Amino acid sequence: MQIVTVSKGPFEGQKPGTSGLRKKTRVFMEPGYLECFVQSVFNAIGGAQGKSFVVGGDGRYYNREAIQSILRMAAANGAARVIVGQGGLLSTPAVSNLIRQRGTDGGLVLSASHNPGGIDADFGIKYNISNGGPAPENITAGIFEQTRSISSYATLDTPDIDLSTVGPASLGGMVVEVVDPVTEYQALMETLFDFDRIAGLFKGGFTLRFDAMHAVTGPYAKAILEDRLGAPAGSVVNAVPSEDFGGGHPDPNPVWAKELMDLMMSDAAPDFGAASDGDGDRNMIVGRGVYVTPSDSLAVLAANAHLAPGYRAGLAGVARSMPTSGASDRVAAKLGINSFETPTGWKFFGNLLDAGKVTLCGEESAGTGSDHVREKDGLWAVLLWLNILAEAGRSVEQILTDHWAEFGRNYYSRHDYEAVPTEAAQAVMDRVSQRLGDLPGTVAAGQTVSAADSFAYHDPVDGSVSENQGLRVSFEGGGRAVLRLSGTGTEGATLRVYLEQYADPQADHGLDAETALAGVRDALLEIADLGTLIGRTEPDVRT
Repeated sequence: MQIVTVSKGPFEGQKPGTSGLRKKTRVFMEPGYLECFVQSVFNAIGGAQGKSFVVGGDGRYYNREAIQSILRMAAANGAARVIVGQGGLLSTPAVSNLIRQRGTDGGLVLSASHNPGGIDADFGIKYNISNGGPAPENITAGIFEQTRSISSYATLDTPDIDLSTVGPASLGGMVVEVVDPVTEYQALMETLFDFDRIAGLFKGGFTLRFDAMHAVTGPYAKAILEDRLGAPAGSVVNAVPSEDFGGGHPDPNPVWAKELMDLMMSDAAPDFGAASDGDGDRNMIVGRGVYVTPSDSLAVLAANAHLAPGYRAGLAGVARSMPTSGASDRVAAKLGINSFETPTGWKFFGNLLDAGKVTLCGEESAGTGSDHVREKDGLWAVLLWLNILAEAGRSVEQILTDHWAEFGRNYYSRHDYEAVPTEAAQAVMDRVSQRLGDLPGTVAAGQTVSAADSFAYHDPVDGSVSENQGLRVSFEGGGRAVLRLSGTGTEGATLRVYLEQYADPQADHGLDAETALAGVRDALLEIADLGTLIGRTEPDVRT
């Protein structure tokens, strides 16, 4: 085996964000760019010698070429084995499951998640550790340090490996095991849910529309929902993964999954609608005539998880990201279990899950999951909803309205201001940060501020502290606004504004969300002075 050392690097701007490194596809295609980052990962974890990894991606443009490069580099760096999905495809939760089931040292996930794909769109890569979850901050910091000084990477001068056929192959002295991407994931789902009970739903005439958004979940959803559970053929749409996601935006929300939303709000709506994103870790849940916010979905799942076999013994606790509404906190309080508020980024849930402090986790950005893997999991959420529906014998709308009648409703919306000049977005954050100490007791747009702070997280497991994780402003009467700069974009800055207003069990739960949130919205606009600092008050996307 002839190892080739290529002199390259360092490249500017290879700092991993909340979900790894994301850039435009053409940036990753620059000679040595991907390779220097991967070599930095290997260097930061003490080398790849004798180690085993899982590698897979969501099938977006450049996925196949990137995987071949990673395989050659892993072999050149002395890895013993790499498990890779057939055709290079693996959903993010499937990668996490394989890492855990096979006991590998980690894995590399190739995806920019819900971002568009194509040569002029986005690409990404992240490293997951041996528990199956995204690398924590101490490891990503080490990777970044390596990217700043790297001057070469090791690879092999060999032809591409055939990834179309399941089975073992050899690359240098390394074993490449090509696996069916669905098989082991489906086996895990069968241990968690009552598949016979769910199949009975479909036998009884229950109807479903699952929009895979031309992304990686398509093959999983077809195999499980249609082939195993008996949903009518055609229930899963846009099921063939595409390098550019069919020219669409694989983000499962009412804006980008508009066709599904239109169907679910029409007279022709099936009983249940769902969608998943580019790499299969996010979900959208819709009932006939009713959209379920991700925050409400987490709360409903927490309240009803015991109806599924995998959670019959109850939950250890529930964790949510800070911008997610407090709806799940109310469920946890009633159940007498732990509840945690963490920064955005699934890696922050890993310690809580590993320590057995929580069972369910969720983020407002359409991600929910449990201790079965260490990633959010879109299809898992759909299956848990289906198991609950099968056991409860009620519609999505009935379950939601009954939940609000018991716990109250947290009206919620996220406003995204996209591609904001970085300096302008930072000016907004600076303005609010500088006023935090003076805001309590003041009145903005008729709303009295009760508290304001910059969120800092103290990890109860390892004692680590993560500061500056978003700005919180709370109002008398149960309102809250959060400001945060997103780490998932690839150009400019995305300023996210999260709005929440609690309505107790006796209040009106039938208001339009934007109407219920108008007071909190107007107060935040005044406090942050968005109109002056970024030149607009209307967001690009509301979810």
